[in-house]
Order: sequence, then structure tokens, then C-alpha cells
Amino acid sequence: MPVFDFNHSEKGTREPECTYTVFYSSHSQPSAEQPILLLSNRAGQLKHHTDGLFLNPVKRTAFEFKGQEGTVSEDILKIDARFVSLLKWLGENHINVRLSGRVREDGYGVYKIREIAFGGGVKLSAEDGFLQFMIERLLSSDAPSREIPDEDEEETGDSMKLTSIQSITDFLNCAGRTLPDNIRLWARRNLAVAKSSEVSQEERRHAQHALSIMMNIQWKGNYFQAIDPEEARRILDEELYGMERVKQRIIETIIQINRTHTLPAYGLLLIGPAGTGKSQIAYAVARILKLPWTTLDMSSINDPEQLTGSSRIYANAKPGIIMDAFSMAGESNLVFIINELDKAASGKGNGNPADVLLTLLDNLGFTDNYIECMIPTVGVYPIATANDREQISAPLMSRFAVIEIPDYTPEEKKVIFSRYALPKVLKRIGMKEGECVLTDEGLEAVIELHRNTSGIRDLEQAAEHIAANALYQIEVDHVKSVVFDGKMVRELLG
Repeated sequence: MPVFDFNHSEKGTREPECTYTVFYSSHSQPSAEQPILLLSNRAGQLKHHTDGLFLNPVKRTAFEFKGQEGTVSEDILKIDARFVSLLKWLGENHINVRLSGRVREDGYGVYKIREIAFGGGVKLSAEDGFLQFMIERLLSSDAPSREIPDEDEEETGDSMKLTSIQSITDFLNCAGRTLPDNIRLWARRNLAVAKSSEVSQEERRHAQHALSIMMNIQWKGNYFQAIDPEEARRILDEELYGMERVKQRIIETIIQINRTHTLPAYGLLLIGPAGTGKSQIAYAVARILKLPWTTLDMSSINDPEQLTGSSRIYANAKPGIIMDAFSMAGESNLVFIINELDKAASGKGNGNPADVLLTLLDNLGFTDNYIECMIPTVGVYPIATANDREQISAPLMSRFAVIEIPDYTPEEKKVIFSRYALPKVLKRIGMKEGECVLTDEGLEAVIELHRNTSGIRDLEQAAEHIAANALYQIEVDHVKSVVFDGKMVRELLG
């Protein structure tokens, strides 16, 4: 159990006595009932807002503030395990803070901490904003392990007096326990490189860049909330007309999360003609899982290094696309939408991009050549799309639950065009439905002209063309409405 030692007591002095106990919580919204810490209130002078310092006056871990008749010290009784290092750091740096809380029967429950500057000085890297950033990261993290290994947290040799380096140092000291063990150790080693005067400027720059990427990612656990099947069905209905069997299969695949509270063992592979809504399905699943999403377009990836990044031995080295995706998402739990998986094996560089994908899909961890650290992938849910299943290797196929997406029937295309595609375009460009009317013969002509095309993308383009032509006639010829029959549609689109 860590003990505050804010006074840097000399050898021979009595060891301080720890007055607090640690409790383990994963609440993201602190309150007086679910506080960050609990203070004693023997003097009864703690108010809703109280300004002071965390300190350790020889014997007791405490919070000191100005009372009615002088300085008052109240013991710290309980601390959320996620905040132990942060409070220790605030005390060591003698940072003035304002506590917000409420008096309870067992003490004073603190649910908010802010920095205040006395005498015009500040201690934090970015004043109160940095403190709030750390608090938000701590609140969004799970409770740490009850067995915390000892670790030397002293940082020496700070030869780079840069704000970004200082911020990373402060974050590791205050919130380092929120990181996975391997990433925390990696961060401290790279921080030593970034601060060292014994390595080249290029090495320091790469180390600093890698740290900046990794520290801005929230490394979350592998616990996922259950989904609502009815809500999932509603979201799929919004994005996809018909295809009842496809929707049912998708919900059956992802509903496993309700029992295991982990992501399904297999991702989704959606195979079907172009324009059938495969990407829309992928976005819908991300909404259902309440996860951020990113896309990988395999048709534009010719070299595995685009995915894995390049080694830091090169001056122009940079992370790969996969690592960039984590960075853009800002967290480790996300949906990877892999477009055109059937193009993954057609690499033109040194190696096969499909082999790199296997390491991402196995959930055993992914290593970027630039970052040089194993990235946990237990929170990654892959959804791939493809047109030709014959071009996908057996190892890749085995990582997915395969769902065939059929093309729409002519009758389904009629409904999609008349109820969804055309009204959507009219609404977007500010037209009323009565200004652009399509007769039954006109609708038949639209479907007939696109009988040899798959999907609905061409139908959506046809709706754009028809609506644009109607708007032109209204604005130029000053007609109130345009009615498209079969002959007009064929002349316009044929």
C-alpha cells in the first residue's frame, strides 16, 4: 500500500502513518455517494468548496486548509484506488486545489478536484486543463489490480524542457496505473530515451512521437456492456431495407456479448455484390456495439509496411495505418471495418498484407514496427467486406462468421427508390415531394434501365439526376411541379 511522503523527511525521522484505506471502484461519474476520496470532518469546517493542500505532516496523510480560527488538518480516510498516485503527486508538488464535496455521516465525500493558483503561479503542465484531463482518464478507466507491483517511479535526466515531455511525465506519474503493464514499462523506457542527452536528436524525436501516440489512447479493458436486441434491430432496419435473414444472422452473432461480456470470437465477413449495403451494415454494427470505428481499404495497400509501420532506424519512419487507426479513435476498443478483403492478398511490395491482418484478427496482440510495443487487441472487433470470396485465403476466412449479402430483387429496388432514395435526395436539396413526382411507369422505367446493375448505388445516382432535372425546370422554366413518366425517364437517363 503506498504511503504519502510529501515532506521528503530526512533519514532518522519517524515513518509517516497511513490513515487511509483504498477502495476499488469503476464509477465514471463521481458523487458524494460515490466519491473520489473521503475526508474526516472532526472540526466540522469543510464546506461545499474548500481550498487547500494535500500533505503529510509527519504522521498522517491529510488535507490542510484555512479554517475559521486558523489552519485545519483533516485526515484522508478513503481513496479510490485509481487516484492514489494522483493525490500523491499533487501533494509532492504542493499544488493548491479546490475540493467540491458534501458532508456525510462518515465524513466529507469529495467528488471534484480543481487546481487553483495562489500568487499567480501554477504547477501543472497546462494549468487546470491538464489536471481535468488526467481525472477524466482515471474516471474512464477500470479499477486497477489489487496487487500493484513495486516500481521505481523516479524520473531523472530531464534534459528536454518541453511541455509535451513534461505532460507525459506528469501523466505517467499520476495515471500510469491505468495503462497495461507492458505499455507502462514501454512508456518509461521511451521517456528515458526522449529525455536522454546520450542518444541522437532523431532517436529522441521518434521516442517522443511514439509516446505522444500511445499516451493519447485510452487503454480499456475487455468488458463490454450487453446490447438491446430490439434496439439492434431498429438500427439495422434504419440502414438496410429487407434482407431479414441477414439482419437476424448479424444479431445472432453479436448477441453473444450479453452472456460473455466480451466481443464475439469471430468477426463478420460480409460478401456480396457492390452497392448492396455492406458498409452500411458495418457502420450499423459499430452503432449497436457503441464503439468508434475506423476503415482499412485493402485495395490501396500494396505493402505490409503500410500496415505495420517502419523501423525507427530511418529518419522518415512513421507508424502504420493500424496504429494510426488506434490513435484517431483515441481508445483501444473499436470496430475495424476492412473494406475489400478479397484484395488483401494482392500486395505488390515485400510481403503479403493479408499475413499482417492475421495478427490483428487473432486477438493475441499487434506489434507496430515504429511503436515497438505489443498492442492489446482484445477490444478490436473486425468487420470485413468483399465481393469475391474465391480471392480470400482459407486462414482469413476462418477468422470470420461469413454472411452472404444477396442482391436486391426488382420489387425491393422499387421500394428503396420510391420510399428512401428519391425522398432522401429531395429533402437534402430542399425540395418538396410534390415538386418532383414519379409515375408508376416512370418508376418501372428507372428499374428497367438498371436491370443489369447490382446494388442500389446506380439507383441513388438516378434519383440525384431526376431531382436535379426537376429543380432546374422549376427554377428556369418557373413550373410548380415536374411529373416524370416512363418516356421522360428514358430520355433523361437513357
